[in-house]
Amino acid sequence: MKAAVLKRFGSKLAIETMPNPTLGTGEVIVDVVATRVLSYANEVFSGERNYLLDLPVIPGPGGIGRVRAIGPDATHLAIGDWVFCDPTVRSRDDVLSPDITLQAWSARDAGGLKLQQHFRHGSFAEQMMVPTENVKRLGLIDEADAAQWCALGTLLVPYGGFLAANLQAGETVLVSGATGRGGAGDGRGLRRSAGPQRERARGLEAPFPRSRPHRKTQR
Repeated sequence: MKAAVLKRFGSKLAIETMPNPTLGTGEVIVDVVATRVLSYANEVFSGERNYLLDLPVIPGPGGIGRVRAIGPDATHLAIGDWVFCDPTVRSRDDVLSPDITLQAWSARDAGGLKLQQHFRHGSFAEQMMVPTENVKRLGLIDEADAAQWCALGTLLVPYGGFLAANLQAGETVLVSGATGRGGAGDGRGLRRSAGPQRERARGLEAPFPRSRPHRKTQR
């Protein structure tokens, strides 16, 4: 398969022919249709962020694709299913406090690096191997819309925060404009911004009538 490979920090991605991923138990192989390039990708590839990432690697945090092969322990997935590939990979031997790695992007500690050795490569390739539990069915979608579905990778971050805070439907939330793209995940919260961003925030009132921009004040 063709893939973009990061061989060392500070080097350009190299387009190379790489071995196809090999299926095992507890894994799914996905034909990648679309992926995203994070705004800070250059800082990761240059080494500026000092992320724990074992090189060489095919980077790419998650993506949208179609199931190519499934392991014997998958009972609902089917070949050809449209799926979202969640890049947050967790170890399976400690449910309460698992080691975590962002597949082909970063690890937070030695345990995450060990996990990275297996679920190593990401979505900047024609195929990728993903843990079965990280493959989420999307139903039928238009292939032309696959790139838009990549927004799930951004929107699920603040959504996870809402779940952790046990927020309920209809409650009012405050999202700081300083949180960057994560704020895009809240269509019903108050937007606080200043200067030109305030005018930009007004656009939220049309699709999300319960969202109201407010000027940020100093105390």
